[in-house]
Amino acid sequence: MKGKVFIFVVSVLLGAASIAGSTDLGTFGATYPIVEKDLLEQFQEIIAHTDWAKKQEEVQKKTRNYIENYKPHDLVSLPVATKDDSFTVDMTWTLPMDIPDGKGGVIYPKGFTFNPLAHVYYQRTLVFLDVSDKRQVDWLAASPFLKKIDAKILLTGGNYYEFVKKYKRQVFYANRKIIERLGIRAVPAVAVQQGTKMVVYEYDPEKVRAVKKGDKS
Repeated sequence: MKGKVFIFVVSVLLGAASIAGSTDLGTFGATYPIVEKDLLEQFQEIIAHTDWAKKQEEVQKKTRNYIENYKPHDLVSLPVATKDDSFTVDMTWTLPMDIPDGKGGVIYPKGFTFNPLAHVYYQRTLVFLDVSDKRQVDWLAASPFLKKIDAKILLTGGNYYEFVKKYKRQVFYANRKIIERLGIRAVPAVAVQQGTKMVVYEYDPEKVRAVKKGDKS
């Protein structure tokens, strides 16, 4: 009896499958041909119709233009020095907050003062100038700083790329923090360490004279 029931059930299922596979159920709603292209096909068309040599040339041109004309957005513009002058800068720093030790205590309390120049000697000579001003460039060329290995040239204006290309000398743009910390008022200016302080020398570029590190007029 169970065998007959099983055969009946199988027959019904096979019959239903046959009907489902062969019967036309009709059309429901309007139908339209598929007009949207395969995404991969669209990409292939774009690639095929793109001038990649031209695209590469455009990218290279933009990159080269960016490099050759790079300039920080926060570059500080300073006036030109009208006389030789000098002043000292105390590099002592006061801690604005407590520095915790991570164990509930304090390593350094707010108000703690520290002068790094009392512990280290800064061997660099910092030279500030605007290379868009020919007078300042001539001043630098006539000074010993252009060829001094320990001199770090910091620009407050002008195109660094043109300067490097002409003088084959590495330069950097001066950021606002170092200008404010050293109190640079005018350019060209030179900052060097003397004892536990920094001394800033301002030079009148009109004189276009050779200067020496630490020279005062």
